Amino acid sequence: MDTTDSKITFDENGVCDHCRNFDKKIKPYWKPQENRYDELEKIAKKIRKEGKGKDYDCILGLSGGADSSYLAYIAKEVMHLRPLIFVVDTGWNLNVAVENIEKIVKGLDLDMYTHVVNWKEMSDLQLSFFKASISSCDNPQDHSIFAAMYNYAVKHHIKYILTGSNNSTEFIRPPVEWIYMNDIVLLKDINKKFGTRPLKDFPLCGMLKYKILYQYFYGMTRIYPLDYVVYDKEEAQEFLHKEYGWTKYENKHYENVFTRFFEGYYLPHKFGFDTRKNVLSNQILAGTMTREEALKILEKPPYDPEQMEQDKEYVAKKMGITAREFDEIIALPNKTPADYKNQMWIIKLGVAICKMLGIENRNIRI
Repeated sequence: MDTTDSKITFDENGVCDHCRNFDKKIKPYWKPQENRYDELEKIAKKIRKEGKGKDYDCILGLSGGADSSYLAYIAKEVMHLRPLIFVVDTGWNLNVAVENIEKIVKGLDLDMYTHVVNWKEMSDLQLSFFKASISSCDNPQDHSIFAAMYNYAVKHHIKYILTGSNNSTEFIRPPVEWIYMNDIVLLKDINKKFGTRPLKDFPLCGMLKYKILYQYFYGMTRIYPLDYVVYDKEEAQEFLHKEYGWTKYENKHYENVFTRFFEGYYLPHKFGFDTRKNVLSNQILAGTMTREEALKILEKPPYDPEQMEQDKEYVAKKMGITAREFDEIIALPNKTPADYKNQMWIIKLGVAICKMLGIENRNIRI
């Protein structure tokens, strides 16, 4: 991590606040080299007990990536749960992701439900975010994925949501200025200012809805199984390939062509933000990569320049514009969420409360 994170601070030894936070709030309580099966079994036993008589005792989102794929394995074979696999088709998944999903579902003999997002609304909203000229242009896709699953879970009385989020790969999150948090007020304002379609079918779930209504009134509970097992991503990928024929892809989140273009070109080209830095920093602190190895990776471009140009044309075409029009939009002056209606004050308050209660230990600064 470096000063492209504008709020980063370094002590007299050159150690940044992300690392200091890790040493103080995560490392003492996290045991990455220890399988805590006893603790995981207590959680699983409770889920199984409350799920008796139901078709499924939990739900988990599967993207085809390593985290969610390994999570499916842990849920079925280690926790002995009956999860419903929830897949959201946003219109951007690459064939490798679709094939990985099929391999995991078939190999583990699981049931799957696919939610297909209204493409016209999705593409129009994504184009609107580009026109808004902010860094968080992947927000519509991210929002639709979790909103669709949370709404489905509550509607069908599935209390437990298993998530692949974990300390091994995500305790250093991208700074908020790189990838802004879920903000339904911002999303609606950008749609109103730049969009051409009302959001009639697009899944929506604001922070107050899922943080308060869903959790405290409907009892929705998120579980993080990968934090209870030894999770070395490279070893997990080899295991998934050997057992289920799962295929590795380049970089985290690159199973999706839009996200590949967004993280590999748009963010670094327009804003100077490279999400590989926080991903690699996670691996360094988790002990699965050295700093020297990470720096060598960063010497290379995020992905092949020729592939990037193909992706740019593809993304532009799918959103209904030419590559030249897309370049003109990308060249617009940079803006931030503060230039639009937002609920930043609620997000700040929520993060502060979560930190005070010990619910959030990551170094989130707003």
